[in-house]
Amino acid sequence: MTDSATRSRPGAQVETTIDYLLPSSRINRRFWAPGKEFNTGVYQPYPVTIRNARLAERPFTLDEHGFCISRHETAVQDFADPRQLAAYPEEVARAARALTGCDYVFCMGGQLRSPIIAGEGYQPPAAEAHVDFNSRSAHKIAAALYEKGRPDGPGYDRFIAFSLWRTFSPPPQDWPLALCEGPSVGDEDSVANVKVDVDEIPQGDALYAPIEGEEDMVAATIFRHSPGHRWWYFPDMTRDEVIFIKFHDSDHDRAWRAPHTAFHDTSRPDAHVRESYEFRAIAYFEKPR
Repeated sequence: MTDSATRSRPGAQVETTIDYLLPSSRINRRFWAPGKEFNTGVYQPYPVTIRNARLAERPFTLDEHGFCISRHETAVQDFADPRQLAAYPEEVARAARALTGCDYVFCMGGQLRSPIIAGEGYQPPAAEAHVDFNSRSAHKIAAALYEKGRPDGPGYDRFIAFSLWRTFSPPPQDWPLALCEGPSVGDEDSVANVKVDVDEIPQGDALYAPIEGEEDMVAATIFRHSPGHRWWYFPDMTRDEVIFIKFHDSDHDRAWRAPHTAFHDTSRPDAHVRESYEFRAIAYFEKPR
């Protein structure tokens, strides 16, 4: 019998937990050092229901939900091979143009997550609800990268900072990606998490000491729990599927972001170790010349 014939089947939903920031957490920073990272934020797992997006009545769309799934075949066979990955940015750009109708895509870079390939250098899946850029950082990065990539361009009226996420391990995966409908999340739930690059992770009180220029550093958004957050996941993803995740859409009349996180799916006893590749980029909608 084939693997698909013997594979366990996903249910309509998964009851699990997602890590959210506690309301009492005041100084929220993510320190990055070579091979290490540390969050000063205080998180707590909250029980959540994550629904099977493949059983939803209507397809998920970027404008309504802030994320979508799409079929996307790739020429990359080995995501650990830099030579093969050299062609991947153009694949991402083509996918972004097809999904959004944008005019120009600046490709930022990718992140491989594989305990099998990386060994001791493995970066585990992010386990707390987050969006990779907050609004201030997204606007700042978008402006700088457009100037870098299109110095003679006409400018832009709108941009979408995004990730194109895929798994390349066989289904089902042990740590699938959960996505939250953007419109179900309010500004009152949102907190900046400043990214601080260091040579070594500080210790003790130094973690919370004032940092000069902190207000200008790149920051993600992390979230406090709300029972109104609506979570979904796409079980049994294949290597020919991708999820487009909005970090920030400058047009706030649409779903402009999608909080997301990995979660441990213990409902699938035959789950494989998740290996994934995510690629960040910015899609620009340019002004008419």
